[in-house]
Amino acid sequence: MCADFASSSVEANAPSGMGVADQSKATYMELQRKKVHRYVIFKIDEKKNEVVVEKTGGPAESYDDFTAVLPENDCRYAVYDYDFVTPDNCQKSKIFFFAWSPSVSRIRSKMLYATSKDRFRRELEGIHYEIQATDPTEVELEVLKERAY
Repeated sequence: MCADFASSSVEANAPSGMGVADQSKATYMELQRKKVHRYVIFKIDEKKNEVVVEKTGGPAESYDDFTAVLPENDCRYAVYDYDFVTPDNCQKSKIFFFAWSPSVSRIRSKMLYATSKDRFRRELEGIHYEIQATDPTEVELEVLKERAY
């Protein structure tokens, strides 16, 4: 590939061809900057050929609320704003990106989410940590705590 073609328009035509809905970026920015959401669940809309917002959780929702909405048998992307207090008693916040791909989900779905992840992830500036998970034990709160501290 020639260097002349390394533009954002070519990125949109990456192997997955999956775009990112403006609403998805705007909703993420609300979580990141305004703290309007505790989490955002994204799904791939195959008809629109883009990543769209499926669900948001309010600032008062817990981590258990977040994990409860991850589907048992289908893939999703998600971001979670994790607030915690450090051992020095400082209030901190870290944003986690999740690539949720349960082992029981369809092969086609796993492939679609795997090939679209990097492009989508690049659209979300300010992510601190990324977690790829295939079962609920990989998204337990302890995993976030270990990464954040």
